Amino acid sequence: MDLQLIQLFVNGIAVGSIIALAAVGLTLTYGILRLANFAHGDFMTLGAYFTLVISALLGNIGLESIWLAIALGALLTIGVALLTEKLLWSPMRDRRASSTTLIIISIGLALFIRNGIILLWGGANQKYDLPIVSAIDLWGVKIAQNRLIVVALAVLVILGLHYVLQNTKIGKAMRAVADNVDLARVSGIDVERVVIWTWIIAAGLTAIGGGMLGLVTAVRPSMGWFLILPMFASVILGGIGNPYGAIAGAFVIGIVQEVSTYWISPEYKLGIALAMMVVVLLIRPQGIFRGTF
Repeated sequence: MDLQLIQLFVNGIAVGSIIALAAVGLTLTYGILRLANFAHGDFMTLGAYFTLVISALLGNIGLESIWLAIALGALLTIGVALLTEKLLWSPMRDRRASSTTLIIISIGLALFIRNGIILLWGGANQKYDLPIVSAIDLWGVKIAQNRLIVVALAVLVILGLHYVLQNTKIGKAMRAVADNVDLARVSGIDVERVVIWTWIIAAGLTAIGGGMLGLVTAVRPSMGWFLILPMFASVILGGIGNPYGAIAGAFVIGIVQEVSTYWISPEYKLGIALAMMVVVLLIRPQGIFRGTF
């Protein structure tokens, strides 16, 4: 097999790992809160900028320790998400706002966050203050060490998420609310507590994805917004509301869009990934997996 094709496949795994974390957060907010959150990509950007600031405060901490800055950046992003829940989404649920109204509000929130980032940090591209490390040569395939960290961290986070969803009380409560919120409420489940935990998990995963994206590309105000379409494509392809489907869909989207550049110009790689999503849905309308989890 052509080494360039293998290289693109490896790059696609790293891209898919980043999209997967953000897509899981997006599908959880839709599956549990019934919210198609177009501000999700900008929370991803916020996580990257918080990571940038914290890494600068910590000094040149090295590539192997960037996870600390990413974790702290995720905590700050969770705080912002909980603030928006308190000030925005909870009042909207109390007023029984329509899905159209919620989508418009989320777009407005996305613009607010993005312009707030530009106001605080400017619109220029920035990067983490990390030492330059040579790539690993594996049988002719060049693998950047930061991409290895991205994939390894994504795997650890996904395994942790699986444990939470399958083996903890809050995970089981989240699954019950996703299936039927009214039945979950009459069964004694604290739905508001589930909502809070949904935001914590969704914002945390998204911010980690943003911090990881900053490792492989420049940190800029529009970085998360440009990934919102691949996120939604992953969610739809995997089955709306199903976090495992979102992970699978993200890897499919990430790999396809990178590998497609072997034959076409990189400018069209997102279009190829979305076209592939349409083809799959024509064959299997419910997505790779069924909706919810």
